[in-house]
Amino acid sequence: MSNFWVNLYKFPRFLISVIIGFFLTTFQPVFKLLKTKKSKLLVITTITITIVLFYRIIRIITDSI
Repeated sequence: MSNFWVNLYKFPRFLISVIIGFFLTTFQPVFKLLKTKKSKLLVITTITITIVLFYRIIRIITDSI
């Protein structure tokens, strides 16, 4: 039974490492694109447009409720 509690205490650290690993592997191609100036401009523009688009969509949805 004590083995169960030891494993249960290890779970939060495992969960955090899985989440960090997911984000690192997901954003690794983006980090590679940021090495050249032309790609950097494209990535920053795309991210900015995406954030503004999501903001406006959420704003429209919440105003209509």
